[in-house]
Amino acid sequence: MLDFATTAFISILFLVDPPGTVPAFMALTAHYTPQRRKKTALIACITATLTLMGFAAIGNILFRHLGLTLPAFQIAGGLILFVVALDMIRADHKEEKSEEMKDAQPASDVAITPLAIPFLAGPAALSTVTVLMSQADDIARVSVVFGAIALTGLVSYVTFRLADPIQRRLGTTGIHVLGRILGLVLAGIAVQFVLNGLSAAGLIKPVVVA
Repeated sequence: MLDFATTAFISILFLVDPPGTVPAFMALTAHYTPQRRKKTALIACITATLTLMGFAAIGNILFRHLGLTLPAFQIAGGLILFVVALDMIRADHKEEKSEEMKDAQPASDVAITPLAIPFLAGPAALSTVTVLMSQADDIARVSVVFGAIALTGLVSYVTFRLADPIQRRLGTTGIHVLGRILGLVLAGIAVQFVLNGLSAAGLIKPVVVA
């Protein structure tokens, strides 16, 4: 149970990647008052959390109606995670997003789009919570997944509220280094998802962790 809880929280947190979204948040709210920036952070994190929880609750039902098998989705989810991990290791994924935002005028409300969706609750995060829910075979594990999503939402809000001091302390180089470290860990989780999918499909022998 502890291993499952750790994997759930780390994979969701790394994919939501609150520190990596800080540059985009700063760019989108550059002309906001402190009160409006605080409200934007709260709405974005609540929206992302509810979106992830909703997808966790109905994702597997939706895929069954679409005729998708769990092994296929596990492999697809792992491949998506690996691509995201490569972007994080190259430290250019969030930077490109933030640069695009700098060229545009902030919308009247950027909390829901693009901050909540797709920056925080992106395709990779949505697919991951669905895979995790498919592995939750009892109420305790289901609660762990929802708890990991809620905790990630809280971490995201705290990170956004500390955006200014975090950016000053880490700087551009620090944020890129942190992104690379998270990317390496996420790459390992992605490969494990693929191995689990191949094992569930009977294409390889089950992977036993020593």
